[in-house]
Amino acid sequence: MNPLPIKQNRVLECWPIIFGLTVLYAPTFYDLASHLWRESDQSQGPVVLAVVLYLFWQKRSSMVGHETQHKPLLGGLIFFFGVLLYVVGRSQSSISFEVASLLLVLPGILLITRGTATLRALWFPLFFLIFMIPLPGFIIDSVTLPMKIAVSYVTDNVLNWFGYPIAREGVVLQIGQYQMLVADACAGVRTLISLEALGLLYLNLVKHDSVFRNITLATFIIPISFTANVIRVIILMLVTYHFGDDAGQGFVHGFAGMVLFVVALALIMGIDALLQAVHRIHQQRSVTTVVESEAATT
Repeated sequence: MNPLPIKQNRVLECWPIIFGLTVLYAPTFYDLASHLWRESDQSQGPVVLAVVLYLFWQKRSSMVGHETQHKPLLGGLIFFFGVLLYVVGRSQSSISFEVASLLLVLPGILLITRGTATLRALWFPLFFLIFMIPLPGFIIDSVTLPMKIAVSYVTDNVLNWFGYPIAREGVVLQIGQYQMLVADACAGVRTLISLEALGLLYLNLVKHDSVFRNITLATFIIPISFTANVIRVIILMLVTYHFGDDAGQGFVHGFAGMVLFVVALALIMGIDALLQAVHRIHQQRSVTTVVESEAATT
């Protein structure tokens, strides 16, 4: 009987680990699916999970490749604290701790079984798990209110500049005879987190070699997210003003959520294209300078 190929053996070795993780985290994901993920402001959770699974599948060759630089002691320590965090979260009904424990349990397992090279190859899908962690209510409340006020203020000024009869009091906007409350879903921290995830996923997929370009794009994600939120609220205000409250709170309200992500992605791609053009011009000037210097010396 011929021995199994090395890669096939390594795939078979992964199944006990996958089974153990499934048994450990099945109750956590059941709780998420039956409660939090049913709420509109946590609906990004399944999408983030699907993206993480896809990224792991895309990097599957790294998990069955050559094992290098095993760190059993470090990996075991990280794994221990991850399991401890999970136990605390499970015993205290803290779903945030349960999900956050994945950020320690998975790297710990990889360091023990595959080594540092595999961990480096899988750093982004592991990092992306951050966006699946439900934030505590006090953090959400402390960040959401200033964001809602800022979005309301900008919306008020933009529509007022275009001559619309609009007034603002706190996070309540009145346009004509209609009054609208800027809710958490329109300008909350969860929306910001979703857009941050979209921007970072875009950066990972395009894989720019320029460090400056990556840092600049990552820095612009926050103002892009804010701008997309403002555009969403403006669209809802204009639809309500011209077509009535039923139109603004009906299908268009849900559709505006899709517009939010389309606008954010378009802005990210637009800034990326602008940075590419600037980089190309800089390269051309550098080449021209070098050629002129060589011509001057000769």
